[in-house]
Amino acid sequence: MQTQPFHLAIPVKDLEKCRTFYRDILNCEEGRSSEYWVDFNFFGHQLVIHQKDDFNPCRISNLVDGHDVPVPHFGVVLTWDNWHNLAEKLKTAEIEFVIEPCIRFKGKVGEQATMFFNDPENNALEFKAFKNLSQLFAK
Repeated sequence: MQTQPFHLAIPVKDLEKCRTFYRDILNCEEGRSSEYWVDFNFFGHQLVIHQKDDFNPCRISNLVDGHDVPVPHFGVVLTWDNWHNLAEKLKTAEIEFVIEPCIRFKGKVGEQATMFFNDPENNALEFKAFKNLSQLFAK
């Protein structure tokens, strides 16, 4: 089955602060926008941030491989090299990580590079990579 882009819309209080983050930190190309929302090309997918003045994120987490993984979260699977490049860029930009860049499930099925961080409104993002992409759905 051919992969199609997903569409995700998320709430934010400060539209301009989040617009800057997705555009300048994550290098997402801006698409259509209005006074209250902005479309982004989020690594080939459509992400829309919607201004919601009363947005108040509630954080919960789930223990995975010794880490408290924030849920909900979203992100993409990058190539191994692109993941490492993004991790370095985020460190240079002094982005605070929820879970520092690391290798999860080392030596096991599904071994992956992963990192978690929040956008300016505390929407949790995870970026991951597999040396062997065939491990993405391996059991």
